[in-house]
Formats: sequence, structure tokens, C-alpha cells
Amino acid sequence: MGKRKALLFPQTAKKLQIVGEQIKLARLRRHLTAEDVAEKARVGRTTVVQIEKGSPSVSMGMYLAVLNALGLQDDILLLAKDDELGRTIQDLDLKTPRRVKKHE
Repeated sequence: MGKRKALLFPQTAKKLQIVGEQIKLARLRRHLTAEDVAEKARVGRTTVVQIEKGSPSVSMGMYLAVLNALGLQDDILLLAKDDELGRTIQDLDLKTPRRVKKHE
């Protein structure tokens, strides 16, 4: 059985491509080759190249290994940090407490 390929909308694929480009720029700023990063991340050089292209078929774990090799492992924590839509939905679901009537 072959690998399943992630089906992405074009705008989502573009965002993944941008992430790959940003990872490549981070590597180049550090004067590292793809082979250097692959060795530090314990992945193949081809995997690093695929990540830098924004390939959706590379696992999230591999992306994290490369980020770690570049010293950017904490950047992953920024994903979905400010979930405005989720917070709005949550706030709409909050019920205001009902006041108990006082008996006189």
C-alpha cells in the first residue's frame, strides 16, 4: 500500500512553502549546509531539502527535528497561540450565572 498524500488547498500549500523557505533562510543565515542540518537532526539530506520546499508529505516530527537542529524548536509553540476564533466561540458559549431571587 502506498503512502497517502496530504490534500491541501492551494493557499494552505503556499503557507507550507513559505515555512519551508523560512527554514531554509534560517539554515543559510547560520552558514550551514543541508547536509550539516541533516546530520544534526538525524534525518536524510533529502528530507531537509523536502522540508525547505514545504513538502506536505514530510512528517511534523521531521520538521521539528530540523527546527531543533537550527535552535528554533520553541518557534513551534507559536502555532495557534492566539486562537481568536476559538476564544470568541468559547466566550459565546459561556453562560452568565443566574441570580437567585431573595425571599423577603
